Amino acid sequence: MSRIDKLNSFMNEKGLDAVIILSDYNRRYLSGFTGTSGALVITPQERYLVTDFRYIDQASNQAPDFEIVNRSQGLIPEVVALLNQLKVEKVGFEGHIVSYDTYLELNKAQISLESISDAIEDIRAVKDQNEIETIKKAAEIVDKTYEYILSIAKVGMTEQELKAELESKMLHLGASGPSFDTIVASGYRGALPHGVASDKKIEEGDMITLDFGAYYNGYVSDITRTFAIGQPDPKLVEVYNIVLEAQQAAVNQIKAGMTGKEADAIARDIIAEHGYGEYFGHSTGHGIGLEIHEQPMLAKTVDKKLVPNNCVTVEPGIYLEGLGGIRIEDDILITENGNEVFTKCTKDLIIL
Repeated sequence: MSRIDKLNSFMNEKGLDAVIILSDYNRRYLSGFTGTSGALVITPQERYLVTDFRYIDQASNQAPDFEIVNRSQGLIPEVVALLNQLKVEKVGFEGHIVSYDTYLELNKAQISLESISDAIEDIRAVKDQNEIETIKKAAEIVDKTYEYILSIAKVGMTEQELKAELESKMLHLGASGPSFDTIVASGYRGALPHGVASDKKIEEGDMITLDFGAYYNGYVSDITRTFAIGQPDPKLVEVYNIVLEAQQAAVNQIKAGMTGKEADAIARDIIAEHGYGEYFGHSTGHGIGLEIHEQPMLAKTVDKKLVPNNCVTVEPGIYLEGLGGIRIEDDILITENGNEVFTKCTKDLIIL
């Protein structure tokens, strides 16, 4: 079933005459259009892409299944005019994306608006084969990048310098850019789960956590590895082995039919059994695709079940203030019989 067919099925189920798509990611997913300005208006029979003169040729090439509307006024007024022309009544919109001011503008149409928050994101959560292959390629880029970093990291480099080397390598390997702000957290800064690179110099004995990802053809990868330069504190070596045990157990056991809560518990319970439960404060993982954080979530509050072709991260961690932290993360694809790991570089504790 195509993406539009899935959307049409949802519209039929909800009794919607049309949907309006304003999110950049959802617009790209449904139409193929990568421009930065545009809106989709989709009915069971018709597909419109509203954009401006800068993108007409691009839209025609990227979204051949859509009728391109070259707007002669503001984007939302043009959408309102189109909705009135179509004489639709019940129209879905992305309630989690649309601002209140935009909602008021849309409400000028002779329609009844109904939020479809997360509906497209739920469709996006199940990847097709092309998406899977693209994410695999993004994962290959970060694998090779980590191997490169292990060959050049040294005492005296700043975290920012290591970040620059890392991101440059990803670009050389075919990434269009990093998929989020690269985390390089060395020594005591490893206790910061989102310790983006700073001007701190790497010192002998530092554990270094790298959390980074590549954009490749619009899709992301997301990996975390922790290594040491010089002999690290024995406590951190102990913690490393606990995190690795928890992470590998989760990777080995996560499968379709398991809820996000059950998947999260695999790693969380092992860390808690070792006495570090209070030092693991974030969820075990999240979906990846067009965005770095998307559905589904592996978290202790999530009852939704994993299904084949979900692509998620598995990233437990332990963070000890003043000492440092450890996180290990892989990207995996949920399959009919378990999962497939996309990120394949070593998870052994490397001491340079």
